[in-house]
Amino acid sequence: MTEQQHPYLLKRLERLNSIGIALSAERDNNRLLEMILFGAKEITNSDSGTLYTLTADKQYLKFEILSNSTLNVQLGGTTGQDIPLLPIPLYLPDGSPNLTTIAAYATLKDETVNIEDAYQARGFDFSGTRKYDQIVGYHSQSFLTIPMKNHEDEIIGVLQLINALDIDTKKIIPFSAANQRLVESLASQAAVAMTNQDLIEGLKGLFEAFIELMAEAIDQKSPYTGGHCRRVPELTMMLGQAAIDTNTGPLKDFTLNEKEFYELKIAGWLHDCGKVTTPESVMDKPTKLSAIFDRIELLDQRFELLKTQAECAFLKQQLEALRNGKDAQHIAELALTFEAFKQKCDDDREFLRKSNLGSELMTPEDQQRVRDIAANTIISVGGRAEAFLSENEVYNLNITRGTLTAEEREIINNHIVVTINMLDSLPYPSSLKRVPEYACGHHERMDGRGYPKGLTREQMSVPARVMGIADIFEALTSKDRPYKKAKTLTESLHILGKMKVDHHIDPDLFDIFVREKVYLKYALQFLDAEQIDEVDHTQIPGYQP
Repeated sequence: MTEQQHPYLLKRLERLNSIGIALSAERDNNRLLEMILFGAKEITNSDSGTLYTLTADKQYLKFEILSNSTLNVQLGGTTGQDIPLLPIPLYLPDGSPNLTTIAAYATLKDETVNIEDAYQARGFDFSGTRKYDQIVGYHSQSFLTIPMKNHEDEIIGVLQLINALDIDTKKIIPFSAANQRLVESLASQAAVAMTNQDLIEGLKGLFEAFIELMAEAIDQKSPYTGGHCRRVPELTMMLGQAAIDTNTGPLKDFTLNEKEFYELKIAGWLHDCGKVTTPESVMDKPTKLSAIFDRIELLDQRFELLKTQAECAFLKQQLEALRNGKDAQHIAELALTFEAFKQKCDDDREFLRKSNLGSELMTPEDQQRVRDIAANTIISVGGRAEAFLSENEVYNLNITRGTLTAEEREIINNHIVVTINMLDSLPYPSSLKRVPEYACGHHERMDGRGYPKGLTREQMSVPARVMGIADIFEALTSKDRPYKKAKTLTESLHILGKMKVDHHIDPDLFDIFVREKVYLKYALQFLDAEQIDEVDHTQIPGYQP
């Protein structure tokens, strides 16, 4: 070895080591493949190269990266330009191994192929290479083709270099034995890096599929909140990106890197995972009197019984009046009283049916009317007088808003405690350690009056506050809730604006939500056409452009 060759070899060894370190740190698959090919070209001073990967069915070699310095051609990888070449088959149509194509041969035989001159080589079909050379005005001469094997000694791809160049004369020379060993070492490191990347992506994909499956299971569990766990993450990402992109206002410096944004996405998918333990009888309670069935039907029957018993009493009074010689006017008054009672029963029945839906606020007057109706009596078996409504029925019908009692609301609210316990028990990598905080903050309020921890705005991160708005807006516009009609954009933004004024939601994020029309972007994907009305920003409470 000459004195000139020694420093060059040392430099290549140092470069091989630095490439190996870089490969272990790279997480983007396209950049990883480019790093492998460009590193191999650099340490061998070769002019051209191609990296192939073995397809999942192990029948073809797929072109991933192609680089030719002389022709100034870069295809595949991060260029975004597809390689217009068909995959190389490892087997011929008759099923025999394709041993005449050098890349296929290296794969099937599991050996490095070093060819000094493709135009003089025997045993391989270089007709396609010659044709390509003729078309583009190139001369492919020396080839170094190396199979890449993972930690299980399985071939996962092929690295092929073309035309080693003399460092001084720039003439094409054969790939030396030393270069071959260096590239084989690089190929081994590269295969491990590629396998690790595949394993990471595989585990990531499995993790995402699992949490999406859990979210889907929760949505399927309740037909009345179907899609909530899928839509909230989408809206969370939209508002999160808008907050990142804004260049005005208090959040103009807010940013999330790729990993942090992914962390927010995962939190969105997991924000309601605790609902997996919430009883369907509570989560799906469509009316106030719903239990195993909607007890409003029993009340209908009671009203009919009440009217029938009243009719019997009227007929007895009428008969007694005739026996006692009462005049016709007295009998007519009895009939009018009975008819008025029947009409009152029908009115009360309609009132209870509307009250049972939970779609309107129950005023104190409405609640008193329920108690007055309950004071009616019906005669049961054995002649006992019983209250028209049970205490439980009065309690449920007098729910101020919605269909849930205080106890049932507590059960629903407990889902966030269960979510916290579930998420806190998971062994997160450092890149996902904030998932519990983001996911479990969507019921907190900016004034500290939310639950479960009573956090204030200053105690919450921006991503956690993003999720709060996403969760509320999805619920307002949802069309699958049994106790309310799906609201329009104007109605929903008016309510959300009042929540800003009441210090319920983050004011700066709400302004971004409106100003950047995140609501409209979401609506065009998930809302019905009749919900998407023209929004007048000047009429939204609390909005600051």
